[in-house]
Amino acid sequence: FHARQSTESSLVVFDMGGTTAKTSFVDHGHALTTNEFEVARTHRLQRGSGLPLRAPVIDMIEVGAGGGSIAGVNRLGLVTVGPESAGASPGPACYGLGGTNATVTDADLLLGYLSHERFLGGQMPLQPDAAADAIQKAVAGPLGVEVTDAAWAIHRVVNESMAAAVRVHSVERGKSLEGYSLFALGGAGPMHACHVAEILRARRVVSPAGAGVASAFGFLCSPASFESVRSYYEQLDGVDWRRVEELLTDMRREGLQLLKDAGCAEDDVHVDYLCDLRYRGQAYEMTVPLPRDFLQQPYREVLGAFRKSYTDLFRETPATPVECLNWRISLAGPDPRVPQSEIPPGAHPDPLEHRQAYFPDHGGYVSTAVFRRADLGAGSLIKGPAVVEEDESTFVLPPAFDLEIDAAGNLTATRR
Repeated sequence: FHARQSTESSLVVFDMGGTTAKTSFVDHGHALTTNEFEVARTHRLQRGSGLPLRAPVIDMIEVGAGGGSIAGVNRLGLVTVGPESAGASPGPACYGLGGTNATVTDADLLLGYLSHERFLGGQMPLQPDAAADAIQKAVAGPLGVEVTDAAWAIHRVVNESMAAAVRVHSVERGKSLEGYSLFALGGAGPMHACHVAEILRARRVVSPAGAGVASAFGFLCSPASFESVRSYYEQLDGVDWRRVEELLTDMRREGLQLLKDAGCAEDDVHVDYLCDLRYRGQAYEMTVPLPRDFLQQPYREVLGAFRKSYTDLFRETPATPVECLNWRISLAGPDPRVPQSEIPPGAHPDPLEHRQAYFPDHGGYVSTAVFRRADLGAGSLIKGPAVVEEDESTFVLPPAFDLEIDAAGNLTATRR
């Protein structure tokens, strides 16, 4: 939705919540999808180490790195974060709900990124002393370092973990991160996004209005859609194209009926054709989008689309025959109409306060302006360091970034 409404059409989506962080790609306004998704990986970033689920989903990678992820020190004397999580109850030690584990949220509080008074809009005061005690016992004490250094180590380790996930996902997709902006959402995503961007050397970070509930908003913006698949295994140069046309016609008829039942008019339905293909001898296939009129010159169009997709990912193509396994059709209704409002223009807003926030590259704790997001008008410019607070999330702007607010209320941080 955001990519289609703005000039930021190519995004690396970075969603960090309480227990996990997820990343995915949006290319030219469209989320990348896959027909196989792994769960319960034994090695978090190793493809093939989990249980494959065959279903059309948004293509993403997930790691156990969230605000509730538990920090500690392993037998090698290294700081670890996650995948175990304190959850929301009892949650981080600073919640004061009985939790005693040191978590990412405890570290962020001690680093000055979170307000102990205005967390969750002031409905849930945090306890810095409890956070300090937990980090002292779990990390600072075993390592013999100051609590602040331990808190920064926790923050840095979880950022590196999430940056590694982005790199792995980009390699799996055969993509360079150059030209992509980091799109930060989730309760904890905006707080960590700029530091993750620094690790990835991404120049720009975008965080939408209501970032903490952006996933739910995205669901409401998604059109009704259905995907059907039929198996037809054959070497590509031996395919009966009349049979393929019959398969696609049947699937199109079924999908249109489902969308009509969902309240969509046939003229508003968008149809895409896809095929699962591989080179002979391979144990995996690629789902390749096809031109809508591919049946006019089917062999040439399908082979050309497959070779292009394969070359984009692997850079070269084997000199072996191509096999097709499955034919797919994807049908989607119109995008739901979402009311859009613009925030009024504003000059340079006055900060709520200044508090000490930790930025080690600039000497440690630095006096940092704190703003309320609702007070920021369109066109407002803020130089880092700064913190922007709203009820569901907090945006941390390091000293090396500048922040601009657009008419839709999106925050765009650009690295100098």
